[in-house]
Amino acid sequence: MTGNQMESAPALDATSLDTTSKIVEAGSLVPSELTRGNEQFFLERLIPLVRENDLELEMDTVERIDAAGLSALIKLYCEATNSGHRFTVSGTRRHVREVLCLVGLDRILLDAEERLEPTLERSAA
Repeated sequence: MTGNQMESAPALDATSLDTTSKIVEAGSLVPSELTRGNEQFFLERLIPLVRENDLELEMDTVERIDAAGLSALIKLYCEATNSGHRFTVSGTRRHVREVLCLVGLDRILLDAEERLEPTLERSAA
């Protein structure tokens, strides 16, 4: 393995909720960064799933995300929506959640419990 790039496809860890819903753990797709260089592998594995199922991506192992990672999440959301399915993320670490909030993706990808309250976050800092 070179840097954060993955050389072989690990087994996808997906838990079925019913016939059309799945929870996928990001750790089976991205070591700790959803960044340029990792996003293609990530998309290749998840696009077929979002086209066929509602999907919740557990991102508790993702410590860093960049523009390529954000673009990948947007692409997955669009693929899911165009296929009549839902795509959400959960279990985000604080920094990743802050980035999602900064670019406005929190409103479409996170459930209400995971969204940050801007005024509370500023006062806690």
